[in-house]
Amino acid sequence: MKRTAVLSLCLAASLLSGCGWSNPIKRLGAHKIDIQQGNAVTSEMLAKLKPGMTPAQVRFVLGTPLVVDPFHDNRWDYVYQLEQGGKLKESRRVTVVFENDRLKGIEGDVTPAGQDKNTQEAPAGEAKP
Repeated sequence: MKRTAVLSLCLAASLLSGCGWSNPIKRLGAHKIDIQQGNAVTSEMLAKLKPGMTPAQVRFVLGTPLVVDPFHDNRWDYVYQLEQGGKLKESRRVTVVFENDRLKGIEGDVTPAGQDKNTQEAPAGEAKP
């Protein structure tokens, strides 16, 4: 009785290993959570920006910037990254440029709603020729 149980167990194990069943130890790794870092700036948010807005108005629309460069106080950088399962799935960067404490333009990966990719470095609200 014991011999048939051991034999059938060995037979089942060999059949499963022949089916391409991968090593179960590799599948039992640590769970990696989704990590979102930075400011999620959407094209709808950028569409609300207009040239001449004050820094306070821009902060109200986009939120506090992730990076304020102390050497370039007229530039704010909004960076966003999403990692799922330990792998980078999404990465965005938007730079807001001010001149004389007024919004001059926006640059980056996300374009305002209603604009195409060729106008992404144009000042907010204006189309690039």
